[in-house]
Amino acid sequence: MLKRCFDLILAVIALVVLAVPMLVIALLVRLTSPGPVLYWSDRVGRNNVLFSMPKFRSMRVDTPAVATHLLDEPVRYLTPIGPFLRTTSLDELPQLWSVLAGDMSFVGPRPALFNQDDLIALRTARGVHALIPGVTGWAQINGRDELPIPEKVKLDVEYLHRRSFRFDLAILWLTLVRVCRRDGVAH
Repeated sequence: MLKRCFDLILAVIALVVLAVPMLVIALLVRLTSPGPVLYWSDRVGRNNVLFSMPKFRSMRVDTPAVATHLLDEPVRYLTPIGPFLRTTSLDELPQLWSVLAGDMSFVGPRPALFNQDDLIALRTARGVHALIPGVTGWAQINGRDELPIPEKVKLDVEYLHRRSFRFDLAILWLTLVRVCRRDGVAH
């Protein structure tokens, strides 16, 4: 209950503070590439229930719906401002909507793509699927996109066993540090 209240309060504050920058980003996405401003990605939520997660679109509309690391030459699919959005993690800001809707928390395992069967199976086998996915998580601050799936799941399991409000605050702080340094970001 405390976690949900914290998520709601922080999401509302973030939306108020970030409203103008988000409008500017939306305008830049619209002006620099054809297609919608937001990309709605089908993701696996708590108990393996699918939900749609919004992101600012950083890739062309003809990009296959797979994890970036599985694309041949992913850089060729990026929009003109895509690299900037991804390295600064600004493409993630619309996920505040998913936090407000209750599909995500600020901290938890990152939601798997609907077609990441290996990740979904490992998380389910280890009980991680019972957690609400997060905008950030323990795996993200320990390697982010660079981690192989078994290592991500190992860190997700560690979060499952260590989770607490204090641990979440530490993860949020470390996420801010990593994002400012642009550590572990796939371009």
